[in-house]
Amino acid sequence: MGLEPFGLWPLALIALTAGMALVVQEQRPGAAAWAGFAFGLGHFGLALVWIVSPFLVDAATYGWMAPFAVVLMAAGMALFWALAAWVSAFAPRRMLGLVAALSAVELARNYVLTGFPWAQPGQVMIGTPLDQVAALVGANGLTALVIGVAGLLAGMRAVPVIAGLAIFGGAWGFGAVQLAKPAPAPQGSLLRLVQPNAAQNLKWDPAQAATFFDRLLAATSAPPADGQPRPDLVIWPETALPYLVERQPELVSIITDAAKGAAVAVGRDRIEGMQGWNNLTIYDASGAELGSYDKHHLVPFGEYIPFGDLMYDLFGITAFTARTGRAFTAGPGPQVLDLGPMLGKVLPLICYEADFPQDVRGAPIRADWILQVTNDAWFGTFSGPFQHAAQSRLRAIEAGLPLVRVGNTGVTEVVDARGRVRASLPFGTQGHLDAALPGALPVTPYMRFGDLPLLVWLAGCAGLAFRRRQTRSA
Repeated sequence: MGLEPFGLWPLALIALTAGMALVVQEQRPGAAAWAGFAFGLGHFGLALVWIVSPFLVDAATYGWMAPFAVVLMAAGMALFWALAAWVSAFAPRRMLGLVAALSAVELARNYVLTGFPWAQPGQVMIGTPLDQVAALVGANGLTALVIGVAGLLAGMRAVPVIAGLAIFGGAWGFGAVQLAKPAPAPQGSLLRLVQPNAAQNLKWDPAQAATFFDRLLAATSAPPADGQPRPDLVIWPETALPYLVERQPELVSIITDAAKGAAVAVGRDRIEGMQGWNNLTIYDASGAELGSYDKHHLVPFGEYIPFGDLMYDLFGITAFTARTGRAFTAGPGPQVLDLGPMLGKVLPLICYEADFPQDVRGAPIRADWILQVTNDAWFGTFSGPFQHAAQSRLRAIEAGLPLVRVGNTGVTEVVDARGRVRASLPFGTQGHLDAALPGALPVTPYMRFGDLPLLVWLAGCAGLAFRRRQTRSA
């Protein structure tokens, strides 16, 4: 309940504290594992309820899978918590063992089976001063902090409770000080964020293609507000273009003519033969490519199928979102595109990639800003898009860079380098937003050291938790 759209972080912290206390009461490892599994199943079952939405886009074909999807996904995530509870049952210091193990499995969720770090306990603090801790130790460190505080409170003894409250208060105070500092000066460029609001069940309907393309062109060519200059860059969301440039190259001149001198970042499908990529291409005013980026961190089953060739040959199974061939092809990795002196260097992230700190830290050089294009229409309208946007704001805090987020149906917003929303469009509406690009902060400790401090802390906690208590001799 601390996650979006509720934001009830005090309730979430109380529940986490109570759940951890119940787990450590179980004496046998198997019983502890079942308690951890039940605890995780409740948490992830509510947090991930939005996962039914992709199956309801074509309900006649896939609707029957929806209840299985949310139960199996929640159960799969709960297995991580079950493992943490089982391991902690062998520790002489049970609560410290649970703190270390639960923090470790939450870190592991970034990587196992390509990763799914959704609904981490630390994410309940997004939008509070505590989220500024991510600039020091990242989202995984923030999660470890929240778990550690809950573990101290769970003992219900004076000294640990006071220590937990002191740590929480100190982290909150640190964040408040950071947020009170002056914002860095804007970078000088003006961006136009385009939100076409294409319903997912109609997005690839050939009869609707012209309608959605006209929406994009109209927003791109619209005059700026009175007294405002034209934008330097117009940004379309993920896979916004309903046609293939490779088959209709005249589309580029149509798009750039509508931009009236601005560059245009176009979310599209890029194809070569039977291979397709989820792509973002930036065209300058003449139609030449300023840069091109292929998404590299693909969504399992959504954009690719594990053992895809075999699954297609045997069962005809293709990825949900692939329109060319049987699945998307992964790009080579994180890239920074140099868009010139006005727009600077940008790190593009496509949809799901903004969930992963390692995809930002993996950039070959430091960017001036982060651009996320996404199609959150897949995620429904209840909680998924808002949880996704909140996670994206953590990437801005971790990197000390502004983040511009452009969604098909929303959430479309401009986020400063401390994770604060500076401008946004209403969710689920058609429109565009002209906004200045905020400034960047100096390189953060997290970008320098990554999760290394967290790993050292985990090792120390594990060592203390599993150290045998010494008995006094008579």
